[in-house]
Amino acid sequence: MKVIVIGGVAAGMSAASKIRRSRYQSEVTVYEKGGTLSYGACGLPYYVGDEIKDYEKMIIRTKDDFEKIGININLYHEVIGLDENNKKVIVKNLLTGDIFEDNYDKLLISTGAKPIIPPWLGVDHPMVKTLSTIEDGIQIKSELFKDDVKDIVIIGAGFIGVELVEAAGNLGKNVTLIEYKNQILPHLDKEMAADLQEELKKNKVNVKTGERVLELDSRNEGIKVVTDKNCYNADLVILSIGVRPNTDFLEGTSIKRINNGAILVDKEMKTSVEDIYSAGDCATIFNRVKDRLDVYIPLGTNANKQGRLAGSAIIGERTRYIGTLGTSMIKVFDMEGAKTGLSEQEAILENYDYKTVTIKSLNHAPYYPNPQPIKIKLIVERKTKKILGAQAVGYAGTALRINTFALAIHTGIPVDELGWVDFGYAPPFAEVWDAIHIACNAVK
Repeated sequence: MKVIVIGGVAAGMSAASKIRRSRYQSEVTVYEKGGTLSYGACGLPYYVGDEIKDYEKMIIRTKDDFEKIGININLYHEVIGLDENNKKVIVKNLLTGDIFEDNYDKLLISTGAKPIIPPWLGVDHPMVKTLSTIEDGIQIKSELFKDDVKDIVIIGAGFIGVELVEAAGNLGKNVTLIEYKNQILPHLDKEMAADLQEELKKNKVNVKTGERVLELDSRNEGIKVVTDKNCYNADLVILSIGVRPNTDFLEGTSIKRINNGAILVDKEMKTSVEDIYSAGDCATIFNRVKDRLDVYIPLGTNANKQGRLAGSAIIGERTRYIGTLGTSMIKVFDMEGAKTGLSEQEAILENYDYKTVTIKSLNHAPYYPNPQPIKIKLIVERKTKKILGAQAVGYAGTALRINTFALAIHTGIPVDELGWVDFGYAPPFAEVWDAIHIACNAVK
């Protein structure tokens, strides 16, 4: 059996490795558009900010590592077309320009996502960057280390945008963050994101929410970011307004996709076409709370799980995905934020009859040195008392608490039962009644 994998970062290499570990008689060929395989892309903002000195430390396994276990690796090769009827991919060698075809028995599409580039005037200026690959990270870091690059404007306040704000701020730059919506980190409810927004301001970040960028004016020296409310000077502009699935090459095929272009897959990563699978940021994912397959949540955790599941399905191991909760975490200078399950806005859209509670507590015993605040918000289904979603913001120890709520949502533990679970306790780590207990027991 010949398996072709398109894309070799997270999901693709997870699948390829699973196939080779389990079924060595399979021939596995990987086509990767870039020059690096299997790296921790989520670490890129920390590399840019010089918390990670060497980008090679983010590379999990190299081309040689994969070839040693029998995987055929083709770097700088882009799949530009698909003939599903004859089971062929059309491949372009980006170094030579040569175009050729390759046959497959099973195909995995794991092409990831690419940054959204808006059609603004000036968006093609060489000092307007996006962060998606290691090569992008190297370029941005190089610019940030230049003394004459002082004023940084970051457009978009999602995960990458906020993490890059901290990266640039830690390097002593003047940072402006512009967000079209009326809050940063729109996946959080507004009152939770507000605490993290204040943390940005405390660290001298110029935060501008509710502003729409109109153009990037580079007619004079530097770049002027023109919005519907103001104008901001920039030596470097970084776009982080979101991503979209990298699936344009599938136009004209019968592979079903949702409105944003993500490939619709089932719980075994199968697409609508026999013998074609998809995984990672180019694909949909089954959401356990929404009970839907057509959900798009581009997270590294999801991509790695989907890749392994796709590999299992390709070799005939019928492992069905149990579902994502969209659990996520972020560091914002000294603070932490985390979310799992539904936000309140999502609960409204999903027509749940719910109630919410928000509590404030401490991250450890008040008499132990340096106690710091933690805030937790729960969204609970009124009838069943099952937790639909949880959010937490605070300081050390906050983010990891979200995993307890993720497990509760996954297993369906009622909120009043979770409020009595026997958690570990010691003064440096928690109060006798942990913030999790307090939040759960506040639900009436």
